[in-house]
Parts: sequence; C-alpha cells; structure tokens
Amino acid sequence: MRFLDQIALFTPFDALATALIFCAWVVLGWLIESSRLSRPSVTILMIEYRRDWMREMITRQPRIFDAAILSSLRQGTNFLASASMIALGGLLALIGNAERLLGVAEDLTLGGTPTMVVEIKLMATGIFLLYAFLKFVWSNRLFGYCAVLMAAVPNEPDDLRTLPRAMQAAEVNIRAAFNFNRGLRALYFSLGSLAWLLGPLALICGTAAVSYMIWSREFASHSRRILMVPPQSAP
Repeated sequence: MRFLDQIALFTPFDALATALIFCAWVVLGWLIESSRLSRPSVTILMIEYRRDWMREMITRQPRIFDAAILSSLRQGTNFLASASMIALGGLLALIGNAERLLGVAEDLTLGGTPTMVVEIKLMATGIFLLYAFLKFVWSNRLFGYCAVLMAAVPNEPDDLRTLPRAMQAAEVNIRAAFNFNRGLRALYFSLGSLAWLLGPLALICGTAAVSYMIWSREFASHSRRILMVPPQSAP
C-alpha cells in the first residue's frame, strides 16, 4: 500500500512527459533507420559507404589500413560501453543511498519530495543507460565478427569467394553501426531524462532538446550535405 501511495504522488502530467520521452526515442529510432524515407538519414547514407569500403578492401594490399579503421571503431564502442557501465553503476549506488538522494533533492529545490519518487525518476535514466550499455557491447561483438570476416576474404580479387565474403563483412559492419547508433541515442535520452528531477515540464523540454539535437544531426547537418554530394567523375 505504501508503494501505491508513493505512485499516487505522480500526476497525469508526469505520465504524459514520461510517455513522450519513450515515444520520441522509439519514433526517432524508426525514422533514422528507415530506408523508405525520401530524405534518408546519415545512418542510412553511410550504409553504401560501408559497402564501398569492403569492395575497396578487396584490392587494397596490404589491408593494414582497413584493420586500423576497424580497430578505431571497436575502441569507440569499448569506451562508450565502459562509460555507460560506470554511469549505470553510479546511478544504482545513488538510488540505493537514501541520504544522498535527499541531498540531491534539496540541491534541486525539490525539498519535501519523497525519496521513492526521486528513485523512480532516476530509474528512468537507468533504463536508457542499461539499453545503451547492452547495445554498445553487442556492437563491439559485431565489429569483432566483421574483423573475422574481413580476415577470411581471400587476397586474390578473382577468387570466387572474395566478393561474397567482403559483402558479408559489410552487412555485419552495418549491423554493428546500427547498434552503436542505438546505444548513442539512448545515452542522449538518458541525459534528457534527468530533467525529470525538476518536474514533468522540464522533462518535456529535455525531450524536445534531445530529439531536436538527434534529428538535426541525422537529417539537417553539414555532414549529411557532404555525404549527399555525388563523387566527381574523372575528366
């Protein structure tokens, strides 16, 4: 009964703001990963570049450059996976420390707010962080599979196995990138969800800010305009 009493302290506005941030997360992810849109995202545009990379790798000797690129991609996933795990551990420690939670509440001028209310608000952030961690770990694993496939591509471009294996490596690389981007979006939304500590209106503002940032980088950034420029043919 005490738990139900605590839940009753949340208003319909809180429920609306919470539903909004999770809906924005899902909808943005669908839009970014959809290949049916007339205006493709940076993530979709990069797919063909990744396939071109593997086609070029076939004739590149030695393939040290390709190995270095893949290694840098794996380092990025390792770093963000570690950062997500550390952030999640810190958040769980904060949730388990009632006195620290009360101190945070006072700092945010939320005096009088029950501890469980603040804990539940922080759990929303924890959901995003946990999702990000799992996606970064899986992305790192997929980049590892890609490395094995790249190593299995024969050195002879005329070998019948060369192009099919290179394309297999490309598709696994694409899936790894998709999971990496999903983890990155979850990190962005985890930061936006912290605004809930200030109230539902702040959460809505945080959701709008994060959503615009992600949308602009995928659909209206300078990087996207560069990717859209067709390659110049030789004179």
